[in-house]
Amino acid sequence: MNAPNTISLKPYNTFGFDVHCREIHTLNHKTELRTFFESGLFARNPKIISGGSNLLLTQNIDVPVIVNRIKGISISRETEEHLYLSFGAGEPWHESVMYAVEHNWGGMENLSLIPGCMGAAPIQNIGAYGVELKDIFHELKAFNIQTGLFETFGLEDCKFGYRDSVFKNEKKNQYVITEVCLKLDKNPQIRTQYGDIQAVLDAQNLSEITIADASRAVIHIRQSKLPDPAEIGNSGSFFKNPVISAEQAAALQSQYPGLKSFPQNDKETKIPAAWLIENAGWKGFRRGEVGVHAKQALVLVNYGKGTGAEVHQLAQDIREDVRQKFNITLDFEVNIW
Repeated sequence: MNAPNTISLKPYNTFGFDVHCREIHTLNHKTELRTFFESGLFARNPKIISGGSNLLLTQNIDVPVIVNRIKGISISRETEEHLYLSFGAGEPWHESVMYAVEHNWGGMENLSLIPGCMGAAPIQNIGAYGVELKDIFHELKAFNIQTGLFETFGLEDCKFGYRDSVFKNEKKNQYVITEVCLKLDKNPQIRTQYGDIQAVLDAQNLSEITIADASRAVIHIRQSKLPDPAEIGNSGSFFKNPVISAEQAAALQSQYPGLKSFPQNDKETKIPAAWLIENAGWKGFRRGEVGVHAKQALVLVNYGKGTGAEVHQLAQDIREDVRQKFNITLDFEVNIW
């Protein structure tokens, strides 16, 4: 007879939902994966949690939960121009960025203050301010839960797309990522052209801009727009920016001159989901204990006593309303359990 769901997952998700599971296992070292495999744990279809920052828990979990806490940062190799830095999958992302910035190794600075852990970064192909993980990715190591073997995935193997990878598609739920290696620049090129980074830096009248300056600018911008999960439950951006046909984008812009767009190629254009949600009237909306953040329409929030099911319903209502108003279907960025 199964034990009741008595273990709270509230500390393991940034929305702060107090859902429960029957059993939880902490993964501190990759060698423990072999023990899990031989014990039959993976045959019971466990859920894997790392930072819990891209997760919406809508119900209690009836399968085992594994919390990935594999740590460690080391230099794999280096050349005159690049340094290959390996991170344990359980290393917090922002702390990893700060480690690279402190050593003046460039590439991660525009991704400062993104919540979560290293192991989730390639699954999601995280991105912000003109940089995506794929731009600095070298390889990762992962444990195949079906064969019990460790495998290495290079850049092409991961099939990175916009907030997408092979681990969200054909390889979904088949691997536990243990280590991620990033290719960083020893002579960093500062990327300030995206968003408000340059404006923030200009206001400081700096004679020379470093990656530390760029990182601080990104942190300032994010803190001014996004709520701290420690203060109000959220998972950051809940929706992806939709990519639509260039023709549809042009038609929308003729109807809404204030709409910004970002051509991806000759045929496709990316549209800000935040603009669509805000102009559909949802920014700042509140329904009971859940709602849409007042400063950033992409962020759904838990005011303290909400449930994952309520957030999920709100997200579906927003998506349907945007579809009806703009003929665009928004995709969720978070994983929904």
